[in-house]
Amino acid sequence: MPVPAPRSFNVLRSSLPLPVAIAWRYLRGERSRMLEGTALAAVAATALGVTAMVIAMALMSGYTQAVERRLIGLQGEVIATPLAGSDVEAAQDALAEAAQLEGVQRVGRVIYGEGSISGPAAPEGVSIVIRAVDEDDPVVHQHGGTLNADGKTRDDLPGIVLGGELANRLGTAPGEVLRLVVLDMRDARPKFRYRSVRVTGTFTVGFAEFDSRWVLVHRDVLQQKETSSAQRLYEMIELKLNEGADGDRIAAELTGLLGDGWVVDRWERLNRDLFSALGLQKTLLFFVLGLIVLVSTFNISSTLVILVRERMRDIGVLSSLGLRPRRLWWLFTIYGLLLGSVGTLLGILVGTGVSVVITEFELIRFPPEVAEIYFIDSVPFLIQGADLAAIAAFSLVTTLAACSLPARRAARVLPSNALRDE
Repeated sequence: MPVPAPRSFNVLRSSLPLPVAIAWRYLRGERSRMLEGTALAAVAATALGVTAMVIAMALMSGYTQAVERRLIGLQGEVIATPLAGSDVEAAQDALAEAAQLEGVQRVGRVIYGEGSISGPAAPEGVSIVIRAVDEDDPVVHQHGGTLNADGKTRDDLPGIVLGGELANRLGTAPGEVLRLVVLDMRDARPKFRYRSVRVTGTFTVGFAEFDSRWVLVHRDVLQQKETSSAQRLYEMIELKLNEGADGDRIAAELTGLLGDGWVVDRWERLNRDLFSALGLQKTLLFFVLGLIVLVSTFNISSTLVILVRERMRDIGVLSSLGLRPRRLWWLFTIYGLLLGSVGTLLGILVGTGVSVVITEFELIRFPPEVAEIYFIDSVPFLIQGADLAAIAAFSLVTTLAACSLPARRAARVLPSNALRDE
């Protein structure tokens, strides 16, 4: 008595390739409870692993971008530092030419110093980094501070803009008078300069190092008309660039303008160790969490084993009709890939949704003492197309590898054995 063909063989009239059409029919057709349970478990496990990978990659991408933005929030993208014997005043013509370079938004002189500042809540003083700028420095105004043209307030006291977290530690507010101590080096000996300053505002950039330790003052406050004293502090030139400007080109042109007495570098190279470490951490995290996806493929492999056993008659009939082993292999491999694709898509959707919600409502925030370790006070999650493509590719490649062995077993079944067993 001839063996009747299964109902599923109306797929022979499908416009899809035969292995794809049959695999799709198996996926949406009637199945045993065991097969259905293993298939759902495979999809859920894959979705869980992909979700974890999406959230982790969004975390690392968002953290890296946040650190980048905050680093240039109070600094320039191109930085020029004079070597011993070079004078900033003598380079004014070169700096005027640099301001006309394509892509340069602003050229500013900055003096850095160290010291301490005391306030009502911290009479013993808090260690600070002093950034002395011109009154038109955009950083001051963008983040909520104000400096007068000469850096002084109405009562002839120097104005100072504090980081938001530093202001909280000092227990002060705009309008109050604080005690500033500036560390200067003369004749290889430390010397301290004491000044009373009035708080004119605060700034917050979201970078813990800046918000908790940095203060902004006018350049005249540190120079005090003593050029030699200013040179003993750390003076440099910072170039703010337009978005999308070629920083490497501008740095090279600035080097040519200033000559050999200056060191010109980009902020990325100055912080390359930090970002190299973040990139390595992201890569390692990708593969560690990829183990979850790898384990989930075992469920897909188990599903294929059950499917091959339950569809043994179909294998025999298809082989008898002339379907080659290679196409049989593709039939069951495509079935497994469909399961993996569904799980991957669900994982990407869930992971993206969770990342958006966490970022939108800032659900992960750090207290000040922890923010000083991680540099930022809240963690953004950034979804990048390249990350999603890498996750999807990794998931599907591991699924393909897991499907190969059960599909190969199905392709090697002899038609006579398959039909006899049935």
